Amino acid sequence: MSKKSNTRKRYTAEFKRDAVALVHSSGKTVTEVAREIGVSAEGLRNWVRQDQADRGHGPVGTLTSDEKEELRRLRRENREQQQTIEVLKKAAAFFARESTK
Repeated sequence: MSKKSNTRKRYTAEFKRDAVALVHSSGKTVTEVAREIGVSAEGLRNWVRQDQADRGHGPVGTLTSDEKEELRRLRRENREQQQTIEVLKKAAAFFARESTK
C-alpha cells in the first residue's frame, strides 16, 4: 500500500507561468501537459483558471491573484485587531475592578 504525503509541493510563480504558457501554446490538453511536466492535472487546471481570472477572462465573481492576496492580508489584519480588542477589554475590566477597591 502506498502512502501519500501530507505535505504539498510548492511551485514557483515562474514555473506556474511557464506551465500555463505551455498549455496555451502546445495545443495539448491540460492533462497531457501535466503528465509531461510532472504535476497534477487538477493543479495545472487551477493555474490555468487563475491565469484567465487574472487576465479578466474568468467567470464573473472570480477573484484575481491580487484580490486574493489583499483578502488574505485584510483577514490577517482583522484577526490581529480582534485579538487586540479582546486584550484591551480584559485590561479595562481588570483596571475597573482595581479602581473600585
